[in-house]
Amino acid sequence: MRDLITPRRVLLLAATFVAFTITLNLVTLNMPTAIAQTSSELHAANPLLAKWEGPYGGLPPFDRVQVSQFKPALEAAMAENLTEIDRVARDTNAPTFANTIVTLEQAGQTLDRVQTIYGVYGSTMNGPEFSVVQREMAPRLAAFGDQITQNAALFKRIEAVYNWPDKKKLTPEEQRLVWLYYTNFVRAGARLGPEAKSRLSEINQKLAGLYTRFSQNIQAEEDGQFVTLKSEAELAGLPQSLREAAAAAATSKKEPGAWVVMNTRSSIDPFLTYSDRRDLREKVWRMFVNRGDNGDEHDNNTTITEILQLRAERAKLLGYPTHAHWRLENSMAKTPEHAMELMEQVWKPAVARVHEEVADMQALADKEGAQIKIEPWDYRYYAEKVRKARYDLDQNEVKQYLQLEKLREGIFWVAGELFNFNFTPASNVPVVHPDVRVWEVTDKTSKRHIGLWYFDPYARAGKRSGAWMNAYRSQERVNGNITTIVSNNANFVKGKPGEPLLISWDDAQTMFHEFGHALHGLNSNVTYPSLSGTAVARDYVEFPSQLLEHWLATPEVLQRFAVHYQTGKPIPQALVDRIKRAATFNEGFITVEYLAAALVDMKLHLAGDQKIDPDAFEKKTLAELGMPDEIVMRHRTPQFMHVFSSDGYSAGYYSYLWSDVLTADAYGAFVESGGPYDSKVAERLRKYIFSVGNTIDPAQAYRNFRGRDPRVEALMKKRGFPMVSK
Repeated sequence: MRDLITPRRVLLLAATFVAFTITLNLVTLNMPTAIAQTSSELHAANPLLAKWEGPYGGLPPFDRVQVSQFKPALEAAMAENLTEIDRVARDTNAPTFANTIVTLEQAGQTLDRVQTIYGVYGSTMNGPEFSVVQREMAPRLAAFGDQITQNAALFKRIEAVYNWPDKKKLTPEEQRLVWLYYTNFVRAGARLGPEAKSRLSEINQKLAGLYTRFSQNIQAEEDGQFVTLKSEAELAGLPQSLREAAAAAATSKKEPGAWVVMNTRSSIDPFLTYSDRRDLREKVWRMFVNRGDNGDEHDNNTTITEILQLRAERAKLLGYPTHAHWRLENSMAKTPEHAMELMEQVWKPAVARVHEEVADMQALADKEGAQIKIEPWDYRYYAEKVRKARYDLDQNEVKQYLQLEKLREGIFWVAGELFNFNFTPASNVPVVHPDVRVWEVTDKTSKRHIGLWYFDPYARAGKRSGAWMNAYRSQERVNGNITTIVSNNANFVKGKPGEPLLISWDDAQTMFHEFGHALHGLNSNVTYPSLSGTAVARDYVEFPSQLLEHWLATPEVLQRFAVHYQTGKPIPQALVDRIKRAATFNEGFITVEYLAAALVDMKLHLAGDQKIDPDAFEKKTLAELGMPDEIVMRHRTPQFMHVFSSDGYSAGYYSYLWSDVLTADAYGAFVESGGPYDSKVAERLRKYIFSVGNTIDPAQAYRNFRGRDPRVEALMKKRGFPMVSK
């Protein structure tokens, strides 16, 4: 699955997601007085602290950043922010929306800038020197967050605005912002006594350190582990594009004359799909699924146990039965029980479909005389064979029409049709790595500047695996007319220099998915940064992104942008028809590998304070669920970055399924009208979903768009599953 990183609003996200905190405890920090004394000098000397300058409302100074600058920049920015917060807390005037909430929204701008670049380095340029900074700063940043959310005088002012008898005189957006501040402070422990607050801060600091350790362990194994292929015989079955990518990877790993399978999904999945060498498929598969679970210095099992214990204790301190109940309180699902109900409704038909898929694969393997039982490292390989036999559909044939750069043009075109956006290459923009390119986004009609889009598509050492969206700057108006800067990041393995990079259909869907997150940010039209763009409930944020995946398969995109990498001819209609007929093929596998991870995530966090052995719990839970032997979780527990690198998706991995209910139902609005490019439906989508951020309750936002609540039937139909009675 894909994941999302959004900018950190100091006060609000610090209260909600521990790993996203940017804040610090005055009692434990002991900020050196020299920092305060030389603040102006530091701002002048350290580019991380300076206001972003240049065109487009200012640009992140990636070209002037050095790792050694991060620690002093974070310390100086935190000290500055603490002064701003103290000023609000000590204000002798009666609390008002303007002098409390708005002032808080205007605070922390220096820290936002520093933390943005710090986050970009952490996910895309994370070398040994930066890792040292992360380990030191993670608990200090967490402690800083607690100092703000546990500031009694500050909370008293927020509470007074929240309880103001004439609060209805505020605009709906202003009321939503007040609710968000008050709720997040309460959820972060603002009402606790001194002793409980102290323990809560200790927990948050320990968790921040554990999250960093977990992430760095996975990064170390993804960077350090790979499989080297040394002969043509070991390449059997691999198409030319994969051979070239493996050769390029070997060069990067200093393995001349060989081929390398990297320990990243973009390298692993294609190898498992096409390699005829079953022994190598197993070797590659085990390398990937055992990340963080090898009993060495990078093993994550003990770290997970500690994280779960601390999360359970924190939930009880805050007055919740479990971490899952705390996390879901302000989600669309509201309770773990509601989330479990949806997952269980889909689980049984998905498992039944897997058994059918395995039977088909086993029959084909038997017919070929393979004399094997289908194992997890066989699933993709034989699924592809069945797909080809049943639908005359070879994914390698489809891949010849899926060029990375042409599909990038395709997502731009879709954005133009749905939202009237135009994308123009932006030159002389500093980037964090030469692979990154930048486009200016404007309105096609008015030529108004909308924002910038950065594209970082390739895998490299120090870059975490997967694909995600990032926001470098949020759209807002409270600090002036601020436009957004967003990025999309992926881990495609570079092929032969000068040749177009061909990607799979799944990778193409991922491109559209992550671009949906970017469009969510680019369409934002709100006043306050804490409510901007993708800063919405976790089980709602994946809705706009998953929705955009539908546009990949539209004839308008395929005929214009799915063109053969050699001839330039569009994908044949006969091949498109075969793709459509196979649309729900292998859906059992796709759904079960995801749902298994989501269910284990939820059950881990519903287990309360029991001490958990992650491997044993995973094995026992999957057995109780009836997990097919031929599949493993999409993210096994020791490498589950969504859940254990932060609080971000903890007890929340179900969100993709919850959002897909909305997605399937929302696309129906286009189908029922004039089709996927119907201008009236697109305008409703922009007005009620993509532009409003968190200024409105998401359930109401959806009703405003669709005219009713979503229906799960659309999801089951989309996945090709029968409806099951509750």
